[in-house]
Amino acid sequence: MRPQLPVIIQGGMGAAVSDWRLANAVSRTGQLGVISGTALDVILARRLQDGDPDGHMRRALNAFPIPAIAERIIDKYFIDGGKDADAPYTNKPMVSHRPSQATNELLVAANFVEVFLAKEGHGNPVGVNFLEKIQVPTLPSLYGVMLAGVDYVLMGAGIPKAIPGLLDKLSEGFDVEMKIDVKGLTEKGDPFVRFSPTQFCKELVAKLPTLPRPNFLAIVSSHVLAKMLATKSTGEVDGFVVEYPVAGGHNAPPRKRGEFNDAGEPIYGDRDVPDLDAIAELGKPFWLAGGYAEPYQVKAALEAGATGVQVGTAFAYCNESGFTREIKDDVINASRDEEVSVYTDAVASPTGFPFKVVQMEQTLSNPVLYEERDRICDLGYLRHAYERDNGRIGWRCPSEPVDDYLSKGGQMEETVGRKCLCNSLLANVGHAQVQDGGYVEGTLITSGDDAQYVARFAPAGSTHYSAEDVIRYLTDGLVTEPVNA
Repeated sequence: MRPQLPVIIQGGMGAAVSDWRLANAVSRTGQLGVISGTALDVILARRLQDGDPDGHMRRALNAFPIPAIAERIIDKYFIDGGKDADAPYTNKPMVSHRPSQATNELLVAANFVEVFLAKEGHGNPVGVNFLEKIQVPTLPSLYGVMLAGVDYVLMGAGIPKAIPGLLDKLSEGFDVEMKIDVKGLTEKGDPFVRFSPTQFCKELVAKLPTLPRPNFLAIVSSHVLAKMLATKSTGEVDGFVVEYPVAGGHNAPPRKRGEFNDAGEPIYGDRDVPDLDAIAELGKPFWLAGGYAEPYQVKAALEAGATGVQVGTAFAYCNESGFTREIKDDVINASRDEEVSVYTDAVASPTGFPFKVVQMEQTLSNPVLYEERDRICDLGYLRHAYERDNGRIGWRCPSEPVDDYLSKGGQMEETVGRKCLCNSLLANVGHAQVQDGGYVEGTLITSGDDAQYVARFAPAGSTHYSAEDVIRYLTDGLVTEPVNA
């Protein structure tokens, strides 16, 4: 029998917006719940420092197959009763291309924890979404989600052609390496990150496990990229999520660069519309994303040959998502009052990709609040690798202090308008850092254009709705079970 494929994929959003609770709730309906794999190591560390009040983190760590690693993490980060509200979090070391064993332990365990909890209490598939642009944590993160039995790996924000083959090797327990993007690379440099399951699991008493190889779905914005990945990846690409520019988070840049509307947003044209017939000819299942959060749009996607749709923003403000209650209330109320504006910011993200930002006065989308923040880079997920004069790899971020960036060979124009997404995305889910001097990191909300209309899911006078409500709405009039491949 062919495997069952979901009609609805819930998008992997933010850092812990698509957390284990949301993925668990969606997967229980028979559709595909997806966790965000971004910054899960710092998320776990901060949840533990907040006291892990419901005990979920420690319960999942108790299931980790190498107890000594779980114990070390709890001993290092757990604070009984939680840290004081005005005290800073203890930061974990920034991940580099030569991570320590402790760094890898936190990455593997954190990814295991999130998938373990997302799969708990039901037997349906769960996925994880990673960003190709965040390359250094990828190998231990993949191993962590595979240890927990993840069923799907989704990846976009780049060209993830190495990932399918890495999944094949990790499933067999082989050592792996992955080339990272390094600015100014010469023959002197060593642009590879490496991970050894055998070395990592040296404290494992039992035999190193053979792990199920998850399905790999590449997130693409064009048929050209889909064809390249289908034919030139290192292993099997099992399907595609085809994303349109109205989707939230990072968008692919327009094919024609350098053109902006009066508001400063990049202009997308006919060349940016993917050729669905060409994608269908690849013979892989595909899902459409960005602007497919209405029942008639789901039906249209199916009629166009898609297996289904991926939807993010509609789930972002539901009860189970990781956004703070304040953010959910503010955006849903603004949506009800027709006051939500989503801006495609061409420069906010250090990645250089256009980034969708909800314009809210109390967030760092407000220029006044943005200017009040002193630049700091203390998390480093979106740093860029560059080769130093001595051939060694260094790291810089256009959002770090300008003088620091320039001293590393960066250009002044690359720093203008850049925002610290790392700290903001953590603030969005209730883990804002308290910096020196008492400054509390501010929020910066990313959502697709559909944020303007999310109030349609909440009853009149309320800002509460569930993930199941969204599934029910999207599948109105459809057969709600997953479909055959």
